[in-house]
Amino acid sequence: MHLYNLTLQHPTASPQAIVGNFSGARQQEIIISHGTRLQLLRPDVQTGKLSTVIATDVFGSIRSLAAFRLTGGTKDYAIVGSDSGRIVILDYDPRTSSFVKIHQETFGKSGTRRVVPGQYLATDPKGRAVMIAAVEKSKLVYILNRDAAANLTISSPLEAHRSSSIVHHIVGVDVGFENPMFAALEVDYTEADQDPTGEAAASAGKLLTYYELDLGLNHVVRKWSEPTDPKANFLVQVPGGQLASTERFDGPSGVLVCAEDHIIYRNADAPQHRIPIPRRKHPLGDSGRGLIIIAAVMHKMKGAFFFLLQSEEGDLYKITIEHEEEEVKALKIKFFDTVPVASSLCILKSGFLFVASEFGNQQLYQFQKLGDDDDEKEFSSRDYPAYGMAQPNQALPRAYFRPRPLENLALADELESLNPILDSKVLNLLPNSDTPQIFTLNGRGSRSVLRTLRHGLEVEETVSSDLPGIPNAVWTVKTRSDDVYDSYIILSFVNGTLVLSIGENIEEVQDTGFLSSAPTLAVQQIGDDALLQVHPLGIRHVLVDRRVNEWRVPSGKTIVAATTNKRQVVVALSSAELVYFELDLDGQLNEYQDRKAMGSTVLALSIGEVPEGRQRTPYLAVGCEDQTVRIISLDPDSTLETISLQALTSPPSSICIVDMLDAGINRNQPTVFVNIGLQTGVLLRTVLDPVSGQLTDTRTRFLGTRPVRLIRVQVKSQPAILALSSRTWLNYTHQNLMHFTPLIFDPLDYSWSFSAELCPEGLIGITGNVLRIFQIPKLGTKLKQDALQLSYTPRRFITHPNNTYFYIIESDHRVLGTDAAGKKVQELRSQKKAVDEAVLELPTEQFGHPRAPAGTWGSCIRIVDPIESKTIRVVHIDNNEAAFSLAVVPFEAQGNELHLVVGTAQDTLLAPRSCTSGFLRVYKFTEDGADLELLHKTEIDDVPLALLAFQGRLVAGVGKALRIYDIGKKKMLRKAENKTIGSAIVTLSTQGSRILVGDMQESVYYAVYKAPENRLLIFADDAQPRWITCSTMVDYTTVAAGDRFGNVFVNRLDPKVSDQVDEDPTGAGILHEKGLFMGAPHKTQLLAHFHVGDLITSIHKVSMVAGGREVLLYTGLHGTIGVLVPLASKEDVDFISTLEQHIRTEQTSLIGRDHLAWRGYYVPVKTVVDGDLCETFAMLPPAKQSAIAGELDRSVGEVLKKLEQLRVTASGF
Repeated sequence: MHLYNLTLQHPTASPQAIVGNFSGARQQEIIISHGTRLQLLRPDVQTGKLSTVIATDVFGSIRSLAAFRLTGGTKDYAIVGSDSGRIVILDYDPRTSSFVKIHQETFGKSGTRRVVPGQYLATDPKGRAVMIAAVEKSKLVYILNRDAAANLTISSPLEAHRSSSIVHHIVGVDVGFENPMFAALEVDYTEADQDPTGEAAASAGKLLTYYELDLGLNHVVRKWSEPTDPKANFLVQVPGGQLASTERFDGPSGVLVCAEDHIIYRNADAPQHRIPIPRRKHPLGDSGRGLIIIAAVMHKMKGAFFFLLQSEEGDLYKITIEHEEEEVKALKIKFFDTVPVASSLCILKSGFLFVASEFGNQQLYQFQKLGDDDDEKEFSSRDYPAYGMAQPNQALPRAYFRPRPLENLALADELESLNPILDSKVLNLLPNSDTPQIFTLNGRGSRSVLRTLRHGLEVEETVSSDLPGIPNAVWTVKTRSDDVYDSYIILSFVNGTLVLSIGENIEEVQDTGFLSSAPTLAVQQIGDDALLQVHPLGIRHVLVDRRVNEWRVPSGKTIVAATTNKRQVVVALSSAELVYFELDLDGQLNEYQDRKAMGSTVLALSIGEVPEGRQRTPYLAVGCEDQTVRIISLDPDSTLETISLQALTSPPSSICIVDMLDAGINRNQPTVFVNIGLQTGVLLRTVLDPVSGQLTDTRTRFLGTRPVRLIRVQVKSQPAILALSSRTWLNYTHQNLMHFTPLIFDPLDYSWSFSAELCPEGLIGITGNVLRIFQIPKLGTKLKQDALQLSYTPRRFITHPNNTYFYIIESDHRVLGTDAAGKKVQELRSQKKAVDEAVLELPTEQFGHPRAPAGTWGSCIRIVDPIESKTIRVVHIDNNEAAFSLAVVPFEAQGNELHLVVGTAQDTLLAPRSCTSGFLRVYKFTEDGADLELLHKTEIDDVPLALLAFQGRLVAGVGKALRIYDIGKKKMLRKAENKTIGSAIVTLSTQGSRILVGDMQESVYYAVYKAPENRLLIFADDAQPRWITCSTMVDYTTVAAGDRFGNVFVNRLDPKVSDQVDEDPTGAGILHEKGLFMGAPHKTQLLAHFHVGDLITSIHKVSMVAGGREVLLYTGLHGTIGVLVPLASKEDVDFISTLEQHIRTEQTSLIGRDHLAWRGYYVPVKTVVDGDLCETFAMLPPAKQSAIAGELDRSVGEVLKKLEQLRVTASGF
């Protein structure tokens, strides 16, 4: 078995984001790390929208990211700390639109290790040095400078190690132009290591340590180290240093130490200031719970600065420091606004705040005001004795604020993110869809959603209007070539033509010079200011003064096809003759003296646009009924001579010549493509050689069941092609590469570009008798996402075999469930305590559920209609139970009636896993599955993490025990049990009497149920322990699974062993076999292994394309969706493996990680080819492309064609 791994949706989690002028222009950009990928975003200051400039895989794990600028520079660089054991400095090159590695310095082993630096990065605010630190012990400082040619240089590393210390955070201290200083939050564990009682560990304090880089001695010294709050977790840099011009201080310097419930200002010799972190005044709040700061950003303005700090609840606080020169007078804090919990916050100078959310969509907010003039209470260190440090070991009195909707910020844009994906299903449920949809459970807590992902581009419709009849074509046209917007819409009907003018309103006009009594075949704005209409009986050339020159067809003949551009017109007559016209310099349309006889009826014609600075385009493509396409010269020396011919498999229905940029073929100039649509619904794309006129590099694609119609349009000011069949497809260029994606829209009969003030870059189309004007807002995003809001974190979902409903279980730890919250409010009211109703009614999507102590759960079962995208019913689970698993079971004892079984547990604690009792709740479906009725619940002894229907009964994984239950009148009845599983059962799958059991720590067990003896027996397991998260059966003997370290693997049982087990009627043979390696008597064999770099949450065996081969589709926690495609032939395997080896040597990782080591992180990669790496072939320099293709005995075009074919046939993407 050989597999080809392709990522369909790259990870969208954003562990870190930085802001800076990376392109060197006077505009700030944001770089987001997506764990294994870097993305550069550019915010549009006018519209407030974010656009992706570049996104690139680094084939490694990014651990930290920082931006810095050399003193006096205008451009920012990005420093990356990763698992490669190297520090890397990246520069964004706007010319090639790519990240360029400037420096790569090796300092340690690869892999994410405790003592190898890379976890923390801190830069000197003046850009003179950078510190890179490990979780434990190691810290290195690099000096950054310029050489004589003004290029960035980096020094050898200077050590600042401190043995037996754990680092919690580091930050650069702003000291102006004095020696660079770094602050670290450390814990010394020397005594804790020697003390067996554990008292020293409990009393180990945190130290705030300053490290100074002496630029004169080229040496790092520990300048100052003092104990600070033992619960400190985060440091924030405070501005400092003197301005050379005015000798005024920028700020007091030092750091803010963020601890639980407090924020402390510290500087070496200055007095400390301490203030409490205000907390929400919520009637249901958990008063015993501490509050910590998780993200912070500092913003400098002229002569002032402020901080925004975010708590773990999502609340933002504004902190200001009142100071005179270097002396701090007061530290002040006030509530600012509530936004989603972020991993990074970035403030842009243009007045935006970018929130890189921990989970869910990333958001861009615009500052409405800075919160200075509101009546929100401000807490100052002046209000407390000794600036809050009178008793440093005791907590300050608690400060409270009243939560409220956004006031200071307004949402400007949102980037859709699938992070985290917790479960998924691949089903074709939506009407009129020929490809399956991916349904995913995403999010955490009250921001959770069920998403429907459809392959295609999202369409925004602006106008939809009914027409008096059914038109067969639509065009828009300008009156002059230099007009910005279109002037007319022309609609062609069977017996006439309707002309509409575009203005304030769209209305019919008569005096345009167009013939309205006949249908129209083509419309063109020709020359500088004339219009042209082609109808079956002739050509009308309407001049600017409304004079009409008309060319009529010879009697007995009609025009059957036409193609036009700004200077040329070609028409085909019913007698299979071509007539060619060209515009002369006086603006007259002249017919070429000869007519070309084609010898077969002409079905389609196309000429390209006139190239810049030329008189004409030299080639015409003609498609005939004899299943050929001919390229005919329009050059004055060889007019209407046939140059080349291509045979087709069926008659052509449409042809379109277009010049489009595709960096895979030619990155310097557009390539001329001849697109041929066939009557069978197939599209052929060939490349036209601009010199010889020959056709090369033909690619085919099946679009739909209707004959293909091709239309040249403009999308985002770039040429593109709309291909209309039973689905509408768009062929466009995005980030210099060509894409071919369906539109998620009703199938169109005809379409054209549309440009008006209302919709400057739109498209106009007709569906039946409806005229529609629409635009495509997001190019490049190939999955359209529709979201349905959920209440709690979704855990699993399941489909009903007889209807289209989904049954979702949701549960959240440390939150009050709906019933518990209601009871608590009633208690408060009965005690006559004041309850703030306005706070209770705040939307949970923004503010979350009220927090509660550990062991408290909120949980529910939700019935959803995915087609209508609405919730039908929510069944809340009471008694502090949380749902963990579910299954739809047809119980044989009840006449195969379907029941929903939900596994719950009461008072569950996660670490160590425990519960007072587990339950199996059995629900009966009512109202055709739209409601549930609880039949009974059965108490069990552990958390049921996996349930599955099995031969008319239920098989359950209850902690370590594998059990079979049958339904009884009052409760479930245990029929069989096996207790030899290693740790806890997390997945179950079955075929026949075989059950595959995924264990939390011990990989996959093969079990069999022997009905005659009522035995559950384990007969095979894995030789390697693995932490399973999901699994699926590929066939009767093969299992594909994902583990929690980001690996996907395929295991197979020897077919002989499989047959032997099936032929043993009672299982006596298995019972008496000797176990191997303390386990089952047989071991599975590893067939394939691959490190994806994301925790796999679900895996399915599905077909993504109608009639296509089956693939393994997996989803990852960070929002990854990928497929593993089986390679069919040995030739494919050899070709693609050799290509991967060549690219591995040519294309080094941006962060210096070895690709083979990365894909074989824990176990060497086996029989899986990395398709993401292979697809970077298109971005290699042409010389390298040619060299690799030469080694493979192929042309560059053939390699690209093979890669495209693998992707399209497997996934349709």
